[in-house]
Amino acid sequence: MQDNARAFFEQAIATPSPSGYEERIQKLIRDYITPHADRVRIDVHGNLIAEIGNADGPRLMLAGHCDQIGMLVSHIDENGFVYAQTIGGWDPQQLIGQAMSIWTDSGEVPAVISRKPIHLLNQDERKKVVGLDEMWLDVGASCDKQAREKIRIGDPITLDLQLRPLMNSLVSGPGMDNKTGMWTVIEALRRAKALAGAGGLGCHLHSVSTVQEEIGLRGAKTAAGGIHPDVAIAVDVTHASDCPTIDKNKQGDLRLGGGPVIFRGPNINPKVAARLIELAETNNIPYQLAAIGRATPNDANVLQLHGAGVATGLVAIPNRYMHSAVEAISLDDIDHVAQLLAHFAAALKSDDDFTPGGQI
Repeated sequence: MQDNARAFFEQAIATPSPSGYEERIQKLIRDYITPHADRVRIDVHGNLIAEIGNADGPRLMLAGHCDQIGMLVSHIDENGFVYAQTIGGWDPQQLIGQAMSIWTDSGEVPAVISRKPIHLLNQDERKKVVGLDEMWLDVGASCDKQAREKIRIGDPITLDLQLRPLMNSLVSGPGMDNKTGMWTVIEALRRAKALAGAGGLGCHLHSVSTVQEEIGLRGAKTAAGGIHPDVAIAVDVTHASDCPTIDKNKQGDLRLGGGPVIFRGPNINPKVAARLIELAETNNIPYQLAAIGRATPNDANVLQLHGAGVATGLVAIPNRYMHSAVEAISLDDIDHVAQLLAHFAAALKSDDDFTPGGQI
């Protein structure tokens, strides 16, 4: 991984992007990819679309959502304490005692989120799973007026956006879901351009940083409506099973550092999956296989169903502790995913047929 690409990844993790509030991270992405793209645009929904390649070739869409789960300021009480609702799927237990950031028009307001101390809980309260309505954010304000001078209803909130290096090229922090996938599709464009060389790509590549995946796959649906891809590959995280309590019989044997996870199943075009496997083997890229027997809970779902149908693949990044402050991924895995996607783009030609079973 090149130094500038790693720096871009680290900056992305440190940049807030709750669903519906992705402007800050899309600006970061635009600044990074513009020198490598023929065209970069942001659509009315907020998706960032970077393009290179042959405008007359097959349209390839690589989709990685940039949004992360977060919270939204919904009330400030008379003492200046802040209450919030969630954006995306939270386990409230993950929030107790966390350092938080409220992102206002004038910048970051540090906060902490907590509940009544254990010493003051009665026996019934100690047995209960804490609800979101039993927690609040403390910004240190002395009254509601002081808090409202900085914070407005509707301001987004994230966990403290810190990256923590671990052993063996692992890193941990909030937002790995799915800034990792976003990074791979943006980095794949830069690498595909290098692989194609002077002759250029045979396909028209659209690398898309999609928005609002966490609240209903919204960005991928609208982006596909503008691009009309012939082939699409979604990149998201998936649950790693190489840690305690995760059942491999249900999740499969998926390991951090084991390489890209290539999915197979009814939501996946079989020829796209086969091409990804072939390219991984040909280019000595480690990979893992996973199966899903239903509609995927990510951008691949809506991409497959766009228009008259899109030949869709799904590549995933193993992730421990999803939707928490300590999500963990392997830097080697995201590097290999970007390389696999770049090879897919470089190999795609106008006469490729992804019709299952071939044309009849």
